[in-house]
Amino acid sequence: MQTKKGQSIEDASMQMIEDEIGVHTFNEKEWQIVKRIIHSTADFDFADKNKIIFHRDAIENGMKALKNGCSIVVDVNGVIGGLNKQNPKDFGNSIICNISNPEIMELAKKEGKTRSQVSMQEAKQEIDGGVVAIGNAPTALLEVIKMVKEGIAKPALIIGIPVGFICAAESKEELLKLEKVPFITNIGRKGGSSSASAIINAIFKLIRTESAS
Repeated sequence: MQTKKGQSIEDASMQMIEDEIGVHTFNEKEWQIVKRIIHSTADFDFADKNKIIFHRDAIENGMKALKNGCSIVVDVNGVIGGLNKQNPKDFGNSIICNISNPEIMELAKKEGKTRSQVSMQEAKQEIDGGVVAIGNAPTALLEVIKMVKEGIAKPALIIGIPVGFICAAESKEELLKLEKVPFITNIGRKGGSSSASAIINAIFKLIRTESAS
């Protein structure tokens, strides 16, 4: 829950983003998400519609799944740190992050894979019908894409916005080719845990706005 002072700072920041961007080509729901990403990163590159991509069913699918209490599967604890904790509490969403589990490390060593890959494999039941948010690990995103292609799990929404130099941009390119599952992603190396959590927070805000209207 925001304090009055905290809310006033956030409101002023959002207005500053509106003022600096001016005219844009996002629809209303897309813009609420993009604006919150910019707020979390101070990076106005995200206002370029050619660099952030919304699957046509992404927002509606995400809203429906989160509203109905689906699991939220994330790649790193940093995504959890950026979430508004009241939202999953109110809507009954479990937050799953297996990356720090000791058994994940051991299994990753045994199989010659990254912890991120194995953590996604271990969360396949929660991924199926859930919302996946990846802000750090391209190998986690590639693993989820592989799971979808093989019919192992079908998320309601994939938020694939990993940051980095090795395979980050390439993993997003693979996500763009995925036809079976809605996604929100971006072009290039930018992204991060704060961007992933900002997208989830924004979708919850859209749910609350819609419910209040």
